Amino acid sequence: MTTPRTSSGTGFGAGLGRADGRSLLLLADGLAKVKAMHDLGAPRPGTGARTAPLPFAPPQRRSRLARWFDNWMRSLGMALVLFLIIRTFLVEAFQIPSGSMERTLLAGDFLFVNKAVYGAQIPGTHARLPGFESPGRGDVIVFAYPKNPELNYVKRVIGAPGDTVEMRGGEVRVNGRRLTEPYRDYHPTRDTWGPLRVPAGKYFVLGDNRDNSADSRYWGFVDAAAVKGRPLVVYFSYDREARDALPWLTDIRWHRLGSIIR
Repeated sequence: MTTPRTSSGTGFGAGLGRADGRSLLLLADGLAKVKAMHDLGAPRPGTGARTAPLPFAPPQRRSRLARWFDNWMRSLGMALVLFLIIRTFLVEAFQIPSGSMERTLLAGDFLFVNKAVYGAQIPGTHARLPGFESPGRGDVIVFAYPKNPELNYVKRVIGAPGDTVEMRGGEVRVNGRRLTEPYRDYHPTRDTWGPLRVPAGKYFVLGDNRDNSADSRYWGFVDAAAVKGRPLVVYFSYDREARDALPWLTDIRWHRLGSIIR
């Protein structure tokens, strides 16, 4: 009787057949070729596969004080821009320092001046915006002083371009006719001059207080480009000659507040 053989080996693969060894070699070779997770079956990027969102910190809410300050600064900026636009092109405040326009304007009057009526000058240029009208005879105007453009003067237009002006015994004549001036405050003086013809683009101006006014009688004509506007109303007034410590508080001319300038 023949006895069957049995394997008595004790190494790696003991008890495995030839086919099992070949499978192990193929698995080891496949693992050596893995370079990315999609080689093991993970979805490739951009294939539409949904991935878990990354955790993020929620936005921090600003404090109530920070929000209030931000809104306040925005409002302040808008108000400043609006103020500059109005002051440059529409209305500007001026102060009367002397009595050359008494009785119409008094020293210590504060005025709002309409800059749009004659066309406001564009800052940094010599160009002007279109105006609604030109200064006419009898208008009170604010202009840059011809001898020092840094100063602002206020006078009344007596002669417009093309007019002939003269004075006889303190009385003004325009184009040969005596000018009726109910606003003036002076006594007949030695003033006798003219006739003078007002050039194109120029104006002849005088103060209403002729005995105490430096005007076109002394420094000539006003150029049309120097005219800044026409006074509208007195919004504040106080007695500059008062000797109180705070005259702008204790010596207010209440009756002049809101006076229309003519």
